[in-house]
Amino acid sequence: MRIFKDAASAADILKRGRFDDASRAAAVREIVQAVKERGDEALFSYCEKFDGSVLNAKNIAVSEEETALAYAQVDEKLLASLKKAVKNVYEYHARSLMKEDIRTQNGRTTGYAVRPVRRAGIYVPGGTAPLVSSVLMGVLPAKAAGVSEIYVCTPAKGGKVDPAVIVAAAECGVTKLFKAGGAQAIAALAYGTQSIPKADVIAGPGNIYVTLAKKEVYGEVGIDMLAGPSEILIIADKAQNPVYVAADMLSQAEHDKLARAILLTDDAAFAEKVSAEVERQLSLLPRSEIARCSLDSAGGIILVANMKEACDIANEIAPEHLEIATENCEELLKEIRNAGAVFLGSYTPEPVGDYFAGPDHILPTGGTARFFEVLNADIFLRKMSVIRYTREAVLEDGEDIVRLAESEGLSAHANAVRVRLEDKK
Repeated sequence: MRIFKDAASAADILKRGRFDDASRAAAVREIVQAVKERGDEALFSYCEKFDGSVLNAKNIAVSEEETALAYAQVDEKLLASLKKAVKNVYEYHARSLMKEDIRTQNGRTTGYAVRPVRRAGIYVPGGTAPLVSSVLMGVLPAKAAGVSEIYVCTPAKGGKVDPAVIVAAAECGVTKLFKAGGAQAIAALAYGTQSIPKADVIAGPGNIYVTLAKKEVYGEVGIDMLAGPSEILIIADKAQNPVYVAADMLSQAEHDKLARAILLTDDAAFAEKVSAEVERQLSLLPRSEIARCSLDSAGGIILVANMKEACDIANEIAPEHLEIATENCEELLKEIRNAGAVFLGSYTPEPVGDYFAGPDHILPTGGTARFFEVLNADIFLRKMSVIRYTREAVLEDGEDIVRLAESEGLSAHANAVRVRLEDKK
């Protein structure tokens, strides 16, 4: 594995991902427009073209019979672990909800009411692996927020959805699970078709076509974020176990060939140990070809002068996953401003958050953690301003309001207050 002597020499792998692929964006725009205009007809056509799924209005949703069969096919121990994860994730999001805040003082009531959206559309990728955990992480924040209708779309290769994905959706209580993937599924959720209802918010990760489709439909519908290939940045000192650190890097590198795994350390000898351990573990992985391509194109170990420099680099690239495996990890956390999720200590590998701890694993990537946040229940909630004045309050503040309205030349605005000031009844 490559070891860079400093950040400057590693500039290529530190560059952020982008979402401005012109040719793919044009192809996505065509798909979105077709589904918008022709509904199910276009949706079914694209699903057959890209996934080999022959779908119609009767079989696009996973049926009760298919769900029962899926339960019979899923290992009992896996189901038990899934149920524990569902409990952890749901309870975490339920306790983290945005709180309503309406207060009255001196005849003036102000604040905001909080309401869930009616419909959430959750996208679950299925291209290279059945991402059962993404069902939980997409659906449960919406459920905790009180969303009444939750629709999930996932690719169905040859018309089949992985049994574990079907069971996960059932355990999370989704309204319907649809066998549709790619840009066409995002378009269907954004505009609605004869089979798939129009959503208010679309959330969930996906490939570049899914991301560009979310970008295309934003404004017609709310979205959670623009997520690209997975990435992990690890800050580690020489006191760490190189076996652990290497394993954590590979946990992200195996996602896909565009994933990014980077280690920042201030110890050259430790860097060599991790590099050797990566090579050893890599040879044992079933998805070694994918992981190797990821590491060769966008991975590496970067030597830094000190941990302050490591934190500065982390804040600059704003990683999706940030592991701080140092003896003073809590102190370093204070220096971090930009990251999707932070994992502290030697015994908190990224998969703990991916599957079980509770906080969501649907995270901003490609540097967008500077302005996007982790998927959470608040994404599915709306703040509505609430204002109420008594007669005494409007009489007290009225002249100020009139004066401000007239300064903008909006006489009708001013008059709406003035008529109340002049009303002596």
